[in-house]
Amino acid sequence: MTVSADAYVAALRSVLDRVVAGTAAEVATAADLVAGALLRGGVIQAFGTGHSEAFTMEVAGRAGGLIATNRIALRDVVLYGDDPREVLADGHLERDPTVAGRLYELAAPHPEDVFVLASNSGINGSIVELALLVKERGHDLIAVTSVEHSSRVAPRHRSGKRLADIADVVLDNGAPYGDALLPLPSGGSVCAVSSITAALLAQLVVAEVVRRIQAAGEVAPIYLSANVPGGDEHNDVLESRYAGRLRRSA
Repeated sequence: MTVSADAYVAALRSVLDRVVAGTAAEVATAADLVAGALLRGGVIQAFGTGHSEAFTMEVAGRAGGLIATNRIALRDVVLYGDDPREVLADGHLERDPTVAGRLYELAAPHPEDVFVLASNSGINGSIVELALLVKERGHDLIAVTSVEHSSRVAPRHRSGKRLADIADVVLDNGAPYGDALLPLPSGGSVCAVSSITAALLAQLVVAEVVRRIQAAGEVAPIYLSANVPGGDEHNDVLESRYAGRLRRSA
């Protein structure tokens, strides 16, 4: 396959079509869980490491998205906990299962909160440990992962489980093994896809959640862009309903 922008677009379209067609039932189930949580006063707790953190930015705190969203990140152990900033220099921190308990405690979720965890591989210690903890505490759990990649690599968690083994519903981002789409003659591949398909899945779920909230006779609390007149004021009023539960750090 020739490596070019046109080749990537062609390959990407194929993946996007498969994701949309292949996850319709799972998107509906995820939307049911999220809408139910929000209607009960819960919020979405979103966590991802590495490039999967881009997914959490699609879920939490963006224009056109749901207000009742909180983004959890590895750096929370420094920003909101008492860990020294040097811990963030560890390139393998996402593999450390012990960080999960601290992240959960710092997020201080309510019982009605729903969790959405994103990991392309779904095998690292922090993501799997947090998934196990989330289910032990009785929360609904939605996973966004590459089913193909995850099934081809060994779990790094002592339980032997992957994220997909623990979640109530799995949204397959359609990424191939290794994530990148275009093979190179010298070996390996280029042009990853998981961030794009994960963002698509996030917006599909948001659309279905809003539809369900409207069907329940409620008005979905949605962010306006902070860069339009009145955006800050609109958002501040709605965020005040969830005082202390939503983090909006840089």
